[in-house]
Amino acid sequence: MKFINCSKKMFGQNQWSPYAKEYIPLQAGSIDGTDTVPHDHGIVRAMQASYSPNDLVIGDPKCTLFVSRLNINTTEETLKKFFEKYGEIRRCRLVKDIVTGFSRRYGFVEYKDRHVALHAQRETYRTVLEDSEIFVDFECERTLIGWVPRRLGGGFGGKKESGQLRFGGRDRPFKKPIIVKPKLEDSRNNFHRRKDDDRSQRYEEKNYRRRDPERQGSRHQDRWHEGKYRERSHHDRHSDTSRRHRDR
Repeated sequence: MKFINCSKKMFGQNQWSPYAKEYIPLQAGSIDGTDTVPHDHGIVRAMQASYSPNDLVIGDPKCTLFVSRLNINTTEETLKKFFEKYGEIRRCRLVKDIVTGFSRRYGFVEYKDRHVALHAQRETYRTVLEDSEIFVDFECERTLIGWVPRRLGGGFGGKKESGQLRFGGRDRPFKKPIIVKPKLEDSRNNFHRRKDDDRSQRYEEKNYRRRDPERQGSRHQDRWHEGKYRERSHHDRHSDTSRRHRDR
């Protein structure tokens, strides 16, 4: 299986977004979208899945809201009545279990106007309906490219206890990646570090000279001895030159 580096694709300096513009399972499994290796089996399952939207679903996906975390006793009539106060509804459907007939605690609400749906999505986010805080967002199955549902290891959200959180949605947006400092800063730090080392070395040599019993004395005496040494050296060189001329 081939892993892709989605951080270069989706998280450039000028195109970073806390919300996924395209569903990539490997990216959705990372808090900042920069993972290169999946960290749970659900992501691997989502990457291997080939999912296509249901052709039997009707309605405008841009006007359809996804409502989840409903109370198990919430009915379709109650759901429709709650969202009707924001605008005219075209369709409302509460998803139920095929075998038991009980509510699966999520549904879909389709408005006739897209602006009304946007207003309802903003106003009803994390509101309480029948003692349950609901989650409202636009439908992802037909609007987000590459969408993989939760039952196949994808989706958004999740619980911390499961260890399979998904990011990039409205409930858990991406965190901005940490930008590593350029190497220029490291070179500057190394330059200052070398400069400090040279200073400390000169300081140690100066203290050693002061502690040396053979070199004790004032700074003037040290300079006088150095000057005398230079004068003798110059005199010796001059004497050697005169001696060579005389030998000729």
